[in-house]
Parts: sequence; structure tokens; C-alpha cells
Amino acid sequence: MPSSAFSRRRFLRGFGTLMALPALESAAPFAARAAGSTGAAAAGGAARLSPVRMAFIYSPNGKNMRTWKPEGEGADYTLSRALKPLQDLKSEFQVISGLRHEKARANGDGGGDHARANATFLTGMQARKTAGADIRNGISIDQVAASGVGQLTRLPSLELSCDEPRRAGNCDSGYSCSYQFNLAWKSETTPLSPERDPRLAFERLFGNGSSTEQDAARAKREMLNKSVLDFVMEDAKALKRDLGYTDNQKLDEYLTSVRDIERRLGNAGKFAREMPDYIKPTGIPATYKEHIRLMFDLQVLAFQTDSTRISTFLLAHDGSNRSFPDIGVPDAHHGISHHQGDPEKLEKIARIDEFYSGELAYFLTKLKAIPEGGGSLLDNCMIVYGGGISDPDAHSHDDLPVILAGGGGGTLKRGRHLQLTGGQPMCNLYVSMMSRMGLKMDRFGDSTGDLESIA
Repeated sequence: MPSSAFSRRRFLRGFGTLMALPALESAAPFAARAAGSTGAAAAGGAARLSPVRMAFIYSPNGKNMRTWKPEGEGADYTLSRALKPLQDLKSEFQVISGLRHEKARANGDGGGDHARANATFLTGMQARKTAGADIRNGISIDQVAASGVGQLTRLPSLELSCDEPRRAGNCDSGYSCSYQFNLAWKSETTPLSPERDPRLAFERLFGNGSSTEQDAARAKREMLNKSVLDFVMEDAKALKRDLGYTDNQKLDEYLTSVRDIERRLGNAGKFAREMPDYIKPTGIPATYKEHIRLMFDLQVLAFQTDSTRISTFLLAHDGSNRSFPDIGVPDAHHGISHHQGDPEKLEKIARIDEFYSGELAYFLTKLKAIPEGGGSLLDNCMIVYGGGISDPDAHSHDDLPVILAGGGGGTLKRGRHLQLTGGQPMCNLYVSMMSRMGLKMDRFGDSTGDLESIA
């Protein structure tokens, strides 16, 4: 199948629907040009067949550092209790110890460590302390990357959260809620509100035309009890006639995963309607775990189809008081995070840490299961998982809990515990990641250089 034909077939189209295609062998020449247009590969200057994706996942309220930090260094390290859910993926990530966020400290601004932890995490900047409209932070690294490669994809970036967005009000010791509930900042004064409703995130990925046309298409699908796939099947059938056996299998698997997400969204809406005094179904799942997994599945689809190469996911804002009764923690997370060495509270924090590691394992496993470019989709990703606080009782912003997963297109070392010395800025990691996106930069935030030890 010639690349020119594929360029016309990168999307399956239907009434109010636009579905990007996954990577297909038939499209290799076209994909190589699209991936290579972001810049030369980090090693040897050769264009990559597959593009590199970048994701940032924020876990709130620090960790029980006693059960988080691994024993040993290098490849022979032992996974800690908090990381045990990632055991089967040990060769796919590196645990990085010794990174810090200096600008999350008070630095003369007094209380507000949770707001600063969120605000600084992807910006490396000191947020202006205000609860008014005069907010000021810094451009986040995901948006710097989006400005460089976002024009190559349908969506420049994807911002998700399991929290209800908030952009006003006083949330933490005189800091605006905009700092705590947003990771991505388009400019110093413009945070990008993440999408909480997986149904709306789904529509953003697969909607076509204006918002009015997308609403009409959604209403028609719901009225006819149709799937988004039903609107593109004529285009899909025509495409399948041009594909080989392997590509047909890939396309079928992809369409099946889309239908599965639609089914789960439908269930979420059904359960929402059954709730008393609930007027409009939102598509928010009944359980936190299912909510997280739906959001992760949408990120997988977005990366699989190259709909975007940049995503951020705020699992919960720092200072969150969410409880976890399903794992035996009915207490408010933020409340017990100030543990004061209490063994019972530390045990509950450890359970929450294990829960979040298990959800990360779910995401990485899905990425690893998708073939791409002679390897897997995970091989072509850089996934940062972490937060802006280490020990929550001390509100410490040193020795942050950080995991860097994926191969970065063959440029990252995996399967080890990297122990840094000297308290290196978290932004040094971001500078190194940007070069692997084909976007060279000398400095970002409070960086002092790059972090080439990740390779």
C-alpha cells in the first residue's frame, strides 16, 4: 500500500467521527517520514520509524519512603514493597532516587507545600502566592514539547485527571486552586484544565468536525444505540481490503479495544442514571480504580494511534483527602499522610502506594502489549511517574519518588535503580527527555544541565 494512499487513510471517517489508525506495517514509509520530521534520533542522527511519546503521571501526598525506596543500586537492586506490583515489568523502567524540586519549598512564601508541589512538578518554577486572579507560574515541560511536536498530531497534547477541575478559590494556605488542580501550563498565567470525564475525553479523541457536529453525532449514536465504530465501518471495510494479514489483525485488535472502552463508558453512564437525584450521566465510573483505568486506556489509544505524543494525568491533586476503603484504608489520604511516625498510619500509606503502583503496572502492561516498530509501544515511550513530595509528614521536596518507564525509542536504560548524588533538579531529567523528542534545549525551569545518566 503506497504511502500516499495511507496518508489519505490515516483516519477512519464517519458522521461526526474521526478515528486515527494504529501503526501498520503497510504505513512504514509514511510513518518514518512523520516520526523523523521531529528531528534526528538521539543516537546516530537517523530518523526513527516510530515517534517517541511522553507522559507524566502525578501521584499525590508523597509516599511512605520506608516502603518505597528500593534496596541496592544498578541492575541488582531489590524492589521495595511499594514497587512489588511492578515486579513483572522490572526490566521496563528505572527507579530514580535523588531528584528534588527546590521551587516547591517555601523560599520565603510560608505554608502551601501541596499547592507548590503540584505547580512546580512540570514547571520547575516558584508559583506566585495568590488566591486571586493574578496567578503566575511557568510553562510546563509537556507544553514546551507540545509546541515542538504538537503540529504533527491531531491533538497537541492530552490532559486528564480524576479530580473535578478547579481554577479559582483558595485551596492551600493562600494559593489559588489553579495551582493544585492543574499540571499543564500553556503560559505563565494559563493553566490547561484537565478532562475528568472519560466520555468527553473519548469524544475529544474520536470526534470529527465542530462541537455542534460532535454533539449531534453522539446524540444520534445514543438514540440508535450505536457504537462510534458503526459510523466508520464502511471506511474500515474498504481499508481492510488493502491490508495484509498482520495489519488486519492489528486493526481488528484496535477496533475491539475501542468498542471495549465504549462499553465501559456506557456502563458508567447506566450506573450514574441509577443513582438517586442524579440528573445527567457523566460517564464517571463508580469506582476510583475503574476511573483510573479508563483514563489510562484512553492514553494508550491516543499514543497507539499517534493522536498525540504528549499527555499528563493527575491521579489526584496534592492534598487530596480521597479514601481507599477497597484496600482497607477508609481514612482521608492527606490526613494520614501527616503520620508523625505512627506505624498504623504508615501502614495505610504503604497500602495506598501499592495501589497506585498497581495502576501504573496496568498502564505499562497495556503499552507493552501493543507491537510497534519491531518492539512495543512502551519501547517508544517515556513515562514519568512521581510527585512533588517525598516524605509527606515533613513536606519534603528532596529525594522525590520517581519512576521513568519505557525505552524512549531505544535511548533509555531500564531495569535498574539509579541513585543520584547531590540532589539534582527534577528539571535536569526533563531537559534530557526533550532531546529524545528531537527538541534540544539547554535549560528548563531550575535545571543545571541534563541527566544523561538515564541512558
